Amino acid sequence: MEQPRINPYVALAIGVLAVSASAIFVKLTTAPSGVIAFYRMFFTVLLMTPLFLLKYSSELRLITKRDWLYSAIAGIFLAFHFILWFESLNYTSVASSTVLVTLQPLFAFVGTYYFFKEKISSKAIVSGVIAIVGSIIISWGDFQISGSALFGDILSLIACALVTAYLLVGQTLRKRISLITYTFIIYSMSAITLFIYLLIVDAPLFSYPASDWMYFLLLALIPNLLGHTLFNWSLKWLSTSTISMAILFEPVGATILAFYILDEYVIWSQILGGFVVMVGISLFLLDERKIKQLKQRGV
Repeated sequence: MEQPRINPYVALAIGVLAVSASAIFVKLTTAPSGVIAFYRMFFTVLLMTPLFLLKYSSELRLITKRDWLYSAIAGIFLAFHFILWFESLNYTSVASSTVLVTLQPLFAFVGTYYFFKEKISSKAIVSGVIAIVGSIIISWGDFQISGSALFGDILSLIACALVTAYLLVGQTLRKRISLITYTFIIYSMSAITLFIYLLIVDAPLFSYPASDWMYFLLLALIPNLLGHTLFNWSLKWLSTSTISMAILFEPVGATILAFYILDEYVIWSQILGGFVVMVGISLFLLDERKIKQLKQRGV
């Protein structure tokens, strides 16, 4: 088997650190959430355009009218995921927000159960309950701090549901085209949605300090292009479940970065709740991996 040039686990660790920086960059900007989201998507699409036009544009002929509709819907879900998640960071801590957003595997499980009629195992239910208990602990602790922190937690949970919907809607298209083409189309749809949203709410597009423009670009380069590219590269050498488990460390990385860069302190309920959420999702992913292995063996 071909040997990777760099250790895949090192690449995975860098990818986790890259996506962990997302919340930090958002916190450091002065722009409204919708503007941050728009420029994150816009700069990502801008940077991807040369590669897409040179190597992947021929795949556009494979996309049907129905695919374009689903792409538009997925792009809308992704756009509002970013708006609400970035907005949540104005009310609650990086630790609480990123932990709650990582509940995405459980939202996906619920979605596949209702829309694709996938069976629920007893272990999956138990792990889901554990993760929900963890989120309640976080929310209760934030409520004791202030009602606005709890509001931020709620925004983060809605953002989590939206990114799950984006993944569920887009998965049929992803099965037939390359990752680059799929990402380019969805990100473009998301950027268009965000632009229309900014026009509707009459948000200024240009009157921001130079530091904000730097963070807009860094959001596109580091979490989007570097982080997710490293995850996709790692798939060649590591299992999907390994990468899914590694992504659970995003809240840990984000919390550490927030402590050193933003001077954000973590309270006991965030530590306990975050740990319980991580345990619940870890058990869920391990059970999912076991079920897939049994299906592959025909058991």
